[in-house]
Amino acid sequence: MVMSVRMAPPLSLIFLLMIYGVSIAGWGVSYSPSHICALKDSSVIMNCTYTYPTGHQIMTTFWTKNPIKVDEEHPDLSEDPEYSQRLQYLGDKQQNCTIRLSHVTQKDAHEYYFRFTADKPDGKWIGKPGVTLAVTDLQVESPERVTEGDSVRLTCKSSCALTDGATFIWYRNSQPLTERRDRNNQLLLQSVRREDAGRYSCAVYGHNLTSPAMKLNVTFTPRNASVSISPSGKIMEGDPVTLSCSSDSNPPADISWFKGGMFVGSGRIYSISKVTSDHSGEYKCKSINEHGQTDSDAVTLNVLYPPRSISVSINRSGEIVEGDSVTLSCSSDSNPPAEIIWFKGGTTVGFGRIYSISNVSSDHSGEYKCKSINEHGEKYSIAVTLNIMYPPRSLSVSISPCCEIVEGDPVTLICSSDSNPPAEISWFKEGTFVGSGRIYSISKISSDHSGEYKCKSRNKHGEKDSDAVTLNVMYPPRNISVSINRSGEIVEGVSVILICSSDSNPPALNFSWFKGEMIVGSGRIYSISKISSDHSGEYKCKSRNKHGEKYSDAVTLCVMSARWILWFKAFGVGVAVGGVVFGASVYICLTKKMNRRSAMKDSTNSDPNEDANLCSTFDEL
Repeated sequence: MVMSVRMAPPLSLIFLLMIYGVSIAGWGVSYSPSHICALKDSSVIMNCTYTYPTGHQIMTTFWTKNPIKVDEEHPDLSEDPEYSQRLQYLGDKQQNCTIRLSHVTQKDAHEYYFRFTADKPDGKWIGKPGVTLAVTDLQVESPERVTEGDSVRLTCKSSCALTDGATFIWYRNSQPLTERRDRNNQLLLQSVRREDAGRYSCAVYGHNLTSPAMKLNVTFTPRNASVSISPSGKIMEGDPVTLSCSSDSNPPADISWFKGGMFVGSGRIYSISKVTSDHSGEYKCKSINEHGQTDSDAVTLNVLYPPRSISVSINRSGEIVEGDSVTLSCSSDSNPPAEIIWFKGGTTVGFGRIYSISNVSSDHSGEYKCKSINEHGEKYSIAVTLNIMYPPRSLSVSISPCCEIVEGDPVTLICSSDSNPPAEISWFKEGTFVGSGRIYSISKISSDHSGEYKCKSRNKHGEKDSDAVTLNVMYPPRNISVSINRSGEIVEGVSVILICSSDSNPPALNFSWFKGEMIVGSGRIYSISKISSDHSGEYKCKSRNKHGEKYSDAVTLCVMSARWILWFKAFGVGVAVGGVVFGASVYICLTKKMNRRSAMKDSTNSDPNEDANLCSTFDEL
């Protein structure tokens, strides 16, 4: 604004005009603009022109500001330490009084005046009203919290309207937003996304001042939930394990943990101080906030441990009969799955979880167990017994004592039978049942027990007979007798054979013949090729084996001549004695002679002449 006044007023009026910036008689100062709103730390140009009457010479020019105290002399800003380095006079001493003030701050917000003096006493002038300088910061104004999908408007605010036509620049997280340079001091975000969250600031193009960043908080439902497991490698039973749930959400989500479909815990971290195989399984976390929820993908917690709980099962619940198919299964709890080895007793018989026998035999009976092995250890199952049923077989009979059996000995026959279940035993002697039980005992054996024996073994699966064994009972001779091979009369000159019969075991091989008390021969047969009356007499045999000996009863051999035969026939009556026919008187003689001879064995008092006298007539004949 330019005001002009005439130059002849009273001095007091001139002073007053100077105070209010009145232009009189060619004196005056013009500012353009008279109000400046500048950004903090920017440079401000205060455009200024001044006029003075012709004939005056300008002596001093300087800028000043409102005095701090009343009646204080206006200071020259170029001499003020706060301004001297920042104030640059761009005008001249004729008409231009423009200045530049750099790096302005809120402390620089004053009204500034231009003052000059001329070479005449009335030549002092201050341009009032002056230039009002306001210094402003930039502030971003926006709602603190918005929800994804909403529209939001951000405003770059200043405490005064910037004098220059400002072009605004927007930043998010200190990075300029492309195509966001606008003379409008507002930034519109339509359908805001979670990616739009961040620290926003604004600036004016061409100026270094940037507003403090304002955080735009975009709330949204949880997403990208995921679970990580620590340690990330192999997890052994007994290890500590931590499951962490990561979730992108605003506000931060509440976390719930599930194993399978069962709730097991809450919080971002789920810790297991000492993991067991029971903790193995699929885990996931659920992320929940006020806007919604989301589930993570399931992760598997795989707890490794050595074999345990080893057991063997047999696929048949009842009896297993020879010829059946049998399957043994080994159950093993381990991680990783174990290798299986099968044992019968201490011998390896197979591999794999299943051990099959397609055509089972009694040889397969026994104790079976499996051994489960993985990289973390091994363990044996408890043994199970495979009990194969089968009919009797391999029957045999043994005799005790094993060697020679003598009449009177105790004898035991034992039946050995291979069968399952154990068989019932029956004993047979030559087809006749004689007893039962595995052992057949005879306390005092006799020859009547001799014969072929066998046992029959029977169970519910079948029966079988043993081979027959012979029970051969040894005994000394008995039932000794002598027989004569002629059935008629024994006449002088014929051949006569006496035979000794003996019952003994072993058969007697040693025979002795006696006439009276005199040994006359040996062998089972005693032959007289041409008999005579001298051969008449009592004969007996003795039979002997290694177990004993025995005599036969005596037989009388009566040898007759042909005339005796005729004489007897003349009587018309004959009696057969010893194979010879005699008359009554001769019979009496022979009988007495035989009785006497028999008595001689038992008595030493007999009279041998009695027989001769008794039978003298017979002998004479």
